[in-house]
Amino acid sequence: MTPFAVELTFHGDLPFFLKSKTSKIKRRLSERTSVKDVIEACGVPHTEVDLILIGGERADFGAILTQDVVIDAYPPSAPCSTLFPEDRLQVSRIERFVADGHLGKLVRDLRLLGIDVAYDPTAEDRQLVETAAAENRALLTRDRRLLMQRAVRHGYYLRSQEPLEQTIEVLRRFSLSRKLEPYSRCLRCNALLQAAEKSEIIEQLEPLTKIYYEKFRRCPDCGQVYWSGSHFAKLQKRVELIRSQLKGEN
Repeated sequence: MTPFAVELTFHGDLPFFLKSKTSKIKRRLSERTSVKDVIEACGVPHTEVDLILIGGERADFGAILTQDVVIDAYPPSAPCSTLFPEDRLQVSRIERFVADGHLGKLVRDLRLLGIDVAYDPTAEDRQLVETAAAENRALLTRDRRLLMQRAVRHGYYLRSQEPLEQTIEVLRRFSLSRKLEPYSRCLRCNALLQAAEKSEIIEQLEPLTKIYYEKFRRCPDCGQVYWSGSHFAKLQKRVELIRSQLKGEN
């Protein structure tokens, strides 16, 4: 096959994934190649690309390249809403997630806010991908190769290594700021909490807790009991800090 040239321009924050951190890359190919493979060969997971234009025309990841082309790749956050608004490659809002084993603090933050996050710190890559596919969850990770697997339909690569910043990233990427229901989900196992009568759980309480607290919630799956004890002020401060970062956002 006659070699051909591919010129790619990565818009928005996609140059984050490129070694050179420049927005343009030129490749010379000698065989038929999908646009997904070309983009990911540059280091950009397909889950980070929301719109692909080949010669100015909208294309999907399966488009096959066989001749000289110019490609533009846009992330979900790029200010290009007027370009093919109905033909995007990513879902703007997802409310169910699975997180890899290195993101325990992020998981705690998201569950604190009422976000559904499946999490097993011992899960292998194969299990994460299977959970994401079977339960239609977006995969959260800092392993870009994991996001490049074809079976991963939805996902997000966390730019920051700091849990609070990661939480803000996820809430912004998936437009979740108005979907928060703090203290509604078990921090330990992710199940939705239920109101519990004091008499039902009194044997699980410390002596002073029995005296000073009357309102409780219990996890129906793991049995963990929650109440607004001395720890609650710290949790509330965390929730307020996150909300302040998202003020005015949809």
